Amino acid sequence: MIDWQKIDTVLLDMDGTLLDLHFDNYFWLTHLPLRYAEIKGVSEAEATALLMHHIRQHEGTLQWYCLDHWSALLELDIPLLKRELLHKIQLRPYVEDFLRALRGQRKKVMLITNAHPKGLELKLSVTAIDQWLDLVVSSHEYFHPKESEAFWQKLQAEENFDPKTTLFIDDTPRVLASAENFGIAHLVHICAPDSQREPARSHRYIDINHFDEIMPH
Repeated sequence: MIDWQKIDTVLLDMDGTLLDLHFDNYFWLTHLPLRYAEIKGVSEAEATALLMHHIRQHEGTLQWYCLDHWSALLELDIPLLKRELLHKIQLRPYVEDFLRALRGQRKKVMLITNAHPKGLELKLSVTAIDQWLDLVVSSHEYFHPKESEAFWQKLQAEENFDPKTTLFIDDTPRVLASAENFGIAHLVHICAPDSQREPARSHRYIDINHFDEIMPH
């Protein structure tokens, strides 16, 4: 599936790729509506409707991923509420084995995420995955999400990687499409980002459920 001899740089998404997306889905779709309803004194249905409206309005934008934006909009401390669910922050299967194998092959390994720095810091403090990484980049540092070509231009200007020898792994097809448009040659889609949901294939990129399917040897 992947000729590892042709790969120098590995770019990895975080939520849904290295970490189980169940934490994020549960937080935004279940926990936050419940806590918003409790704190604001509205029904859970009203809270859910309000959140869904704002989520749909901003999907795919940097604001959508910005915890400061959500804290201001909802008048709640979103990072604090996320800390109530620390036990749900989990590595996906074979992640540590995969990262260790990449290190053994001397690949340059970068985490590139749309996660807000406050959420990123929380997850790194729980999982310690940054011990296996050469670099961690939040798209908020570049003022553009991974969906934007400007993100990729900035990343390449900063890190000087060759798109032809770069592998990018993500669970979101629209983000993979952005990387493809930029010229990244090797693209892998995670079909099972949320352990509590059925897998969904992209039918365009290399589709895998878990990293054991592409483990470097």
